[in-house]
Amino acid sequence: MRLLSILSATLALFVTVAALAAPARAQFAPVILVNDSAISGYELEQRSRMLRLLNAPGNPATLAREQLIDDRLRLQAASAAGIRPTAEEISEGMAEFAGRANLSRDEFIQALAGNGVDEQTFRAFVEAGLAWRQLVRARFGGRSAPSEGEVDRALTSGAGGSGVRVLISELIMPAPPAQADQVRERANRISQIRSTDAFSAEARRYSATASRARGGRLDWQNLSDLPPALQPLIMALAPGEVTDPLPIPNAIALFQLRAIEETGYQAPEYAAIDYAAYYIPGGRSEAALATARQIESRVDSCDDLYGVAKGQPAEVLERGSLPPAQIPTDIAVELMKLDDGEVSTALTRSGGQTLVFLMLCGRTATLTEDVDREQLTMGLRNQRLNSFADGYLAQLRAEARIRTR
Repeated sequence: MRLLSILSATLALFVTVAALAAPARAQFAPVILVNDSAISGYELEQRSRMLRLLNAPGNPATLAREQLIDDRLRLQAASAAGIRPTAEEISEGMAEFAGRANLSRDEFIQALAGNGVDEQTFRAFVEAGLAWRQLVRARFGGRSAPSEGEVDRALTSGAGGSGVRVLISELIMPAPPAQADQVRERANRISQIRSTDAFSAEARRYSATASRARGGRLDWQNLSDLPPALQPLIMALAPGEVTDPLPIPNAIALFQLRAIEETGYQAPEYAAIDYAAYYIPGGRSEAALATARQIESRVDSCDDLYGVAKGQPAEVLERGSLPPAQIPTDIAVELMKLDDGEVSTALTRSGGQTLVFLMLCGRTATLTEDVDREQLTMGLRNQRLNSFADGYLAQLRAEARIRTR
């Protein structure tokens, strides 16, 4: 009788363990096959979570699927060419990527882990990128060097030629943590709009910027005045199309292209943009906005803000002079609308609890005569390598067997 009880208990334990293990096995089961390489549901969930943490533009789940498929194709092509990054190279690549967030490799891994992303997910992401770069250099490096004539023409083209300007509409929705999923779903829906009137209606309803009353419509902008991260997104649109949702601090941004034209005017490129940000407690409360209006009536230039901040902690006033590519995207979007001495109060920090009084101090134009020939040659070479790489990846995709289970 005692033996029968032991057998019954053992069987019950086995059934319980098997029941618990079933979801785990399902989680790691292949959901996509790229040629003969499998992608599991766990990998999709992990990459999606990492992309969300990195504030990657677009739908994280969709982007994760496309990235993982591309990564499999990259690794397969690299392996066929006998290319595989070493453990040391991968570790250095992880450290370099973490450095972009001003973190060490270990600090970045710890931050990912605190948000449920495994170190292996980060490692796989870096390995695929390294393998692809090594393959592209090996396969196309000999064909990517520009000729002396091409460099000469690039050097002289900065002095003239035509510029591009665009008509865009903006819609920037606050996305506090408690509402982030709801706002993200709304942004994905709005990104499918193709009517300028429909987009403007959504901007009047949801946007938090000063352009809300105009349906988000902005005046003509030189393409070069747009934030560097936004320029290729806008140029990829046809009139009426909308960008994928672009996460920015405490908000999600969308931009619609209304019109584009080429002009005879060569818009200047800027080496640096000088701006000041004065931080006011209270977020977008009436009291904080009233304080901002009072300050705006008292200041004519960024230097005047030092008097406003006198006697307060140093961190309430931030003054920056940065290359356009290094300016946070949300700040860059606001600065592109301003002339010297003008102010924006569209942004917040600290989860919406701090209002940003943002003022444009000035822009420093790039001096084309100081262009370094060696740097320009490297830039042309990298552009050509990127073009080769994009074409090769498109070829690999076209030839691949991609199946969803």
